[in-house]
Amino acid sequence: MTGKITALDLGNADLSEATKAYFAKCEEKLGLVPNVLQAYAFDDRKLRAFTDMYNDLMLGESGLSKLEREMIAVVVSSINHCYYCLTAHGAAVRQLSGEPALGEMMVMNFRAADLSPRQTAMLEFAVKLTEDPAKIVEADRAALRHAGFSDRDIWDIASTASFFNMSNRVAAAIDMRPNDEYHAMAR
Repeated sequence: MTGKITALDLGNADLSEATKAYFAKCEEKLGLVPNVLQAYAFDDRKLRAFTDMYNDLMLGESGLSKLEREMIAVVVSSINHCYYCLTAHGAAVRQLSGEPALGEMMVMNFRAADLSPRQTAMLEFAVKLTEDPAKIVEADRAALRHAGFSDRDIWDIASTASFFNMSNRVAAAIDMRPNDEYHAMAR
């Protein structure tokens, strides 16, 4: 036994009909039910809150591309050494970019990648927000505006980085492991 906590450990042997339907949709669209969703399945309200926020941040309307949002997820998760998110979102970067090496560079050191000034500014902000949030100042926001981001985009960068900081901590606390399928995706 690895000591990892599962939805069953949290007292949810019986999934609600809504959760079963959501998981069936995941199987249909993704070919798997992400372990992060299974971890939240012990409480429908927590699962719904997590998925609503995730879907809004990662799939909703934004001045950030889906790839840019996944890049933020990976860079934040790299700083936090989150095995789950590095694996799952590294796969998403590989898929969305069509560049397997980019996913690896995001995991190891995004500064090694050939990124646009816009992407570099975005990721440097996400790093600072993760490592030293009390030191974010107007000059940091001004650098993002100079790179072409609107105030709404800055909100989205900050919200995405913050969401993954929270998710990384939950994943570490319960020893959340990525689905095996993520390791081979888009390679």
